Amino acid sequence: MTIDFFGDPAMKRALIGAVLVSLSSVPLGVFLVLRRMSLIGDIMAHAILPGVAVAFIMYGMSIPAMSIGGLIAGLTIALLAGLVSRVTVLHEDASFAALYMIAVAAGVMMIALNGSPQDLEDILFGDAKSLNDHLLYLMATVSGVTLLTLVFIYRMLVVESFDPVFLRSVGGKSWLVHAIFLTLTVLNMVESYRAMGTLMSAGLMLVPAIAAQFWAQSLRAMLVISMFMAITGVFTGLIIAFTYNVPSGPAIILIIGGFYLLSLLFGRFGSVRARYFPFPHLSQ
Repeated sequence: MTIDFFGDPAMKRALIGAVLVSLSSVPLGVFLVLRRMSLIGDIMAHAILPGVAVAFIMYGMSIPAMSIGGLIAGLTIALLAGLVSRVTVLHEDASFAALYMIAVAAGVMMIALNGSPQDLEDILFGDAKSLNDHLLYLMATVSGVTLLTLVFIYRMLVVESFDPVFLRSVGGKSWLVHAIFLTLTVLNMVESYRAMGTLMSAGLMLVPAIAAQFWAQSLRAMLVISMFMAITGVFTGLIIAFTYNVPSGPAIILIIGGFYLLSLLFGRFGSVRARYFPFPHLSQ
């Protein structure tokens, strides 16, 4: 099984692509969790669907076109949600929720009317086996740009995540940091949809970060642990997808979901075990 996996060029590309996605999207997921934007991150992943659907109708399964369409749709939903919250009584989370449901329904309907059931399944749940060299170069570029940008804004992003008032008080442009962060988030959602699907892409970004909170209390440790969980989940999930011919996105997320459940039950900090069955020296 393992020998066949490594001997298949399509699965090698799938593994490289999924690891590239993990390297850039997981750090963003950690900051989304710290900023209490997990649900908004999930909504953004689904918000790209109408743009992907429009590009699919116009250009077929063109990865560049669908990526551009998804990026435009995701940023449009984010801007509209902010605008609605400012001109009406709705809070931004409620605006996101309403627009997200409309976006998903519209995207699914467009694909269902203009494509086959297999097209709909690939877009919603991902097909890592279909990754080609051109797409890998694109994913590597997005991951590289994301990581480089995070290095430049890291300090401001940390401060803005924990104390945005302080950042504004010392002249920091918190709105610019927030805008760059949201743009990177949408960009990585678009990057990962081919391997993970539009419905699953947020899972790779968010679930490892959520699980890591049960094992670490420092930002650096969270980044390392969440990255380990993501890459391990990617490797194991792709073997399952390859062996049993199932969609790659759900297979990967189920493995990572297993890490989350184990962390919830047995993690060092805040888990069921830590709260109700602490070690003797911690319970005194």
